[in-house]
Amino acid sequence: MARSKSKVRDIDAARAVARYVRIAPRKARAVADVIRGKSVSEALSLLQFIPRRASPVVAKVVRSAAANAEQNLSLHRDRLYVAQAFVDQGPTLKRIHPRQRGQAFPILKRSSHITVIVKERPE
Repeated sequence: MARSKSKVRDIDAARAVARYVRIAPRKARAVADVIRGKSVSEALSLLQFIPRRASPVVAKVVRSAAANAEQNLSLHRDRLYVAQAFVDQGPTLKRIHPRQRGQAFPILKRSSHITVIVKERPE
């Protein structure tokens, strides 16, 4: 799933990216779908109680994006919301699991790139 990278960047949007996270993208996407469109505080409280392994990682990226918005763009944390949250596939580590009669079954250890973009809601 390729995303087109536009040359024009949003001035009112801050982003944070966690790359090469050792969790399958399919599992991380389920968590990212829950927080999309929510305010930052609501997203963080939801992520605290979602029983998934990807939750702490996505929460860290949301906190980082909110901090980037506050520090770099001087946006108010109370009005920030998760405008976009998506998970792209990273490189896959290929391992071999030996099986009967000399066979070898592949084990694919997938990784993810998690991106969160936060914007400020208009008043």
